[in-house]
Amino acid sequence: MCKHILLAEDEAAVREAIGMLLLLDGHVVKEASNGSEALEQFKKEPFDLVITDLKMPLMWGNELAKAIRILTPSQPIIMVTAHDFPPKGPENPVDAVLNKPFTLEALREAIASVP
Repeated sequence: MCKHILLAEDEAAVREAIGMLLLLDGHVVKEASNGSEALEQFKKEPFDLVITDLKMPLMWGNELAKAIRILTPSQPIIMVTAHDFPPKGPENPVDAVLNKPFTLEALREAIASVP
């Protein structure tokens, strides 16, 4: 099923690669290069899913997730990270965590697993 996805990733090459994988699966993707930019985009339009990196300048992914949960408590959020961080909970209110590097199949499974 095609989803409207907000992708927040500060590394341009990684953002482009993930975006391309999502586009290949038929999703509509809006990209943001940091958490603050992603939050501004989130406030302007609805998304079926938010995918965020953890470590980004200006606002980390877990801070973005907290801000989104205040605005839309039921918003599906997936975090991608290469760092150790609490997988889910008050400090990281996401629905799923994907550890980098991940496969296309793992990305698909994570997308399918969120509400």
